[in-house]
Amino acid sequence: MKFKSTLENYVFVLPAVTIFAIFYIIPFFWVFSYALHDWDGILPTMTFVGLGNFKEILVDKIWWQSMTNAGYITLVALTLQNAVAFLLAWACDREIRAKNFYRVLFFIPPVLSEVVVGLVWQWILDGNYGLLNHWLNGMGLHAWVRNWLSDPQTALSAVAIVHCWKGFGWGFLIFLAGLQTIPRELYEAARVDGANAWHTFKNVTIPLMIPVAVLVSILTILGTMQAFVLIIAMTGGGPAYHTDVPVLRILASMRGSSRFGYACAQGITFGVILMAISFIQYRFSKKAKA
Repeated sequence: MKFKSTLENYVFVLPAVTIFAIFYIIPFFWVFSYALHDWDGILPTMTFVGLGNFKEILVDKIWWQSMTNAGYITLVALTLQNAVAFLLAWACDREIRAKNFYRVLFFIPPVLSEVVVGLVWQWILDGNYGLLNHWLNGMGLHAWVRNWLSDPQTALSAVAIVHCWKGFGWGFLIFLAGLQTIPRELYEAARVDGANAWHTFKNVTIPLMIPVAVLVSILTILGTMQAFVLIIAMTGGGPAYHTDVPVLRILASMRGSSRFGYACAQGITFGVILMAISFIQYRFSKKAKA
């Protein structure tokens, strides 16, 4: 009877395990195999190079520049994007007029097409006929006018800000859901004890929102490090790799250089880095909950 019950359990999970093996486990081993070869992705012949592709990554300055760029965008998202998301969620959680309208409004950017958003912001930030420069000229701020996406000093920051605008809605929803789980009795008790709005926010809201903030931070880092569609639409990685990111580098190795083996090695390296970041965040979240 016990054997039959165990067999039934395995039968139930077999379809999910099969799908996972076909689309994840087996492709991973193929990718790792390709990473050990020099292959153009077309001809059937492959040259075994061992760990040569991985050694090349260690000295690939453009690859590490793309990692630095992704880290900068992620840092901006962790600070600016999540701060805006939390403050807006906190405002909408309070009794304000038309708060349901604002909840819908703030979630519009994340559901828009990244390609469309990128092209629209490319037009807004264009140095010749962009809307932003038109407004700056109209306000007399001629010194601020520049080609935002072609200037190496401003291109990455412009992309980071647009990315934050596009993605803050997800954090807004998660923060709002977390705020709504806080019992209202705690706020009432704090007011009875004479706590003002700031002390209530500092001693009630913030401590109870730490686990939610950790979750949002994890999703922000993993999502932002893998961002590339918006960047393709806005800059294509330029100027001179100043807005290049790891996924774009992998794509360039495959399509531009026809080095599929090297692209697979880049993908594995990037995956290991993301796994390490996830592990560190997991350990941090466990300490935060403790």
